[in-house]
Parts: sequence; C-alpha cells; structure tokens
Amino acid sequence: MAQQRGQDIISRLADRGEDVIGRINELPGAQKFIESANQLKERADELQRRLRGLEALERRVDALERKVDELSRPSKSRASRAKKTTAKRTTQAKPKTP
Repeated sequence: MAQQRGQDIISRLADRGEDVIGRINELPGAQKFIESANQLKERADELQRRLRGLEALERRVDALERKVDELSRPSKSRASRAKKTTAKRTTQAKPKTP
C-alpha cells in the first residue's frame, strides 16, 4: 500500500508540473523569460562550438612551437659544417705574398 501511495504522490507531482508548464504562457513575463532561456541555450551551443575550434588551434600551435624549437637548436652536424665553411673562407680570403 505504501508503494501504491508513493506512486500516487509521484504521479500527482508530475501532473502538477505539467499544469504549471501549460500555464506558463499565461504569466505576464513568462514569454520573455522563455525567449531569454532559448537565447541562452543558443549562445551556450555557439560558445561550445567555438571552444572546440580553439582546442584544435592550440594543438597546432603547440606542434609548431615544438618544430621551431627543434629548428632553432644548433645541431652538431650544422655546427661542424659551419665551422668548416668559415675556416675555408678565412684561408681563401688571405692574399698570398711571395
């Protein structure tokens, strides 16, 4: 019997909720409130879509920063090549005297 009574209370509450939702249009500021709630939902959806795009851009920027860091580090092969070419240039640039 307690279970049946509990179901009765829940069904009565559900009916009351439906009645209130049905009568919401009769309230003076309800229409404006509903429009504002719908606009808020649309704006939240737009914001969420934009944030998804920002995550992709952040990943691209991180990848590019890593590439720039790798390219800006002097590697051993580059440094040894640079030393060899500068050494050749200095020896070739000296004029020979008899």
